Amino acid sequence: MNFWRKPLAKFAGWLGDGAIWVQAAKGWRRRLIAFFAGAAAALSMAPVYALPLLAVGFTVLVLLIDASQNHARVRLSAFAAGWFFGFGYFLAGVYWMSFSLFVQADQFAWMAPFAILGVPAFLAIFSGAACAAAAVFWRSGWSRVFWFAAVWAAVEYIRGHIFTGLPWNLAGQAFAGGALGAQTAAWYGAYGLSLVAVLLSASPAATLSQNGVRALSGIGLMLTGVILLFAVGAVRLALPEPQGDGQTLVRIVQPNIPQREKIQWDMWSKNFNRQLEHSTAPAPPGVQTFIIWPENGAPLLDEATSALAVLSRDLPDQSVLIAGAVRRERDEEDDERFFNSIAIVEKTPEGMAVTDHYDKHHLVPLGEYLPFYDLLKAIGLAQLTPYGDAGFMAGGGPRVLHAAGSAFAPMICYEAIFPGASYPRGARPDWLVVVTNDAWFGDTSGPRQHLDMARLRSVEAGLPMARSANTGVSALIDGKGRILARLKLYTAGKIDAPLPPPLAQTIYGRFGDWIFLVMMAGFIGFSFHSGGKRQRSG
Repeated sequence: MNFWRKPLAKFAGWLGDGAIWVQAAKGWRRRLIAFFAGAAAALSMAPVYALPLLAVGFTVLVLLIDASQNHARVRLSAFAAGWFFGFGYFLAGVYWMSFSLFVQADQFAWMAPFAILGVPAFLAIFSGAACAAAAVFWRSGWSRVFWFAAVWAAVEYIRGHIFTGLPWNLAGQAFAGGALGAQTAAWYGAYGLSLVAVLLSASPAATLSQNGVRALSGIGLMLTGVILLFAVGAVRLALPEPQGDGQTLVRIVQPNIPQREKIQWDMWSKNFNRQLEHSTAPAPPGVQTFIIWPENGAPLLDEATSALAVLSRDLPDQSVLIAGAVRRERDEEDDERFFNSIAIVEKTPEGMAVTDHYDKHHLVPLGEYLPFYDLLKAIGLAQLTPYGDAGFMAGGGPRVLHAAGSAFAPMICYEAIFPGASYPRGARPDWLVVVTNDAWFGDTSGPRQHLDMARLRSVEAGLPMARSANTGVSALIDGKGRILARLKLYTAGKIDAPLPPPLAQTIYGRFGDWIFLVMMAGFIGFSFHSGGKRQRSG
């Protein structure tokens, strides 16, 4: 033990000097430190998964808020630190959103510089607000770490709901790169996982001011917490679970259609056939087959009698097609309205027909519809989708659909990023279906991050998921978040696999975000009653 004490003390001294340097930084140096701390934290997400950098980022941020207590305007100083942290975090994490503007470059490319900087700048307001709010009742030692984790998680929750919500790259998402670290989301959901992730990541800051090896106790407790989190995951993954009867097959189609061709009206027939060629292989006798096509895979399918006739002729017996579609209807004034939909196509005595549909209710602002339509249209803006003058209309809300004796909850693209919103409460289905089209974003981190968020929906609900993505990543995921089969980005093909059975109702499925809210209240209570000295704010 004595052999290790000297190098550990040296390492602790080095970390202590680094903490002093961070806290002493002023002006542009302080802003750059915050920016690079945020960018480093973002590298803990897909596709890099550099989990230790989450700890580096949040530890530095806590130290910067410590230093804000010595500024004349504490809250403004803390907000600035949080904003620059958030700007780095979201610039590194969601830069790929601007790639969608180059699909129709002649119309939208001019917006790319505004998008690549404007989206992170806007989202950084939330991280700035979290730091400013935390600084108001800032304390010392461990108290401030629990307080900071609670406030950060609360603001992430707000970010996931306000202005239609954007819970992209929640801190806990860093643990969703594999099923092992994601298991506790079955208890407290993605927001609860974020609360735990921020607490663990900021823990080194709790003791860096102490002398000698004791300065490393925060790191030791962080490592212990991470090991415990993964150990709990390993135990949960090893627990017995129901076994399927193999009588339900999912065929997940990934056609790999370039986005420019996807939105060309004269390419619809070719695109239809690309998906059909991966759908027609015979299924085992007596097995019910669900064939899943990606988002917008068959626009206006309910109106396309010739396409339905082809499906009647070519699809296997005992098959149901779950196809991403576009649906059209007319309102009371005889104006056309378009919906981003999923069509359920089943065999009837007259042949294949659309027997039910789901309309996407959580639309992407500017991508699928134009908010503040009259104002934005007047200055020359338009939504990316080519349907209708104002884009898609929103559906009525989450639904559970039934086909061939099976109940499933459909989600379209962006809807799969919202914790606890996969299906109507009290109407638990047998499985989840996600159809998406991430071709807008190219071979970037975006499609990979999107897959990890979908994985968490399965863990939260304890339900298997079939995910069909136009250019990838398509996957079959079980109720514990394990990816049983997947297709790589920008490959064409299909997944044929038995549908896993649902697990028992999870704690999160039963209580939703209440467990997270109780945990957050506990963190706040601990921070105010643990004896940490209240620091000055103003």
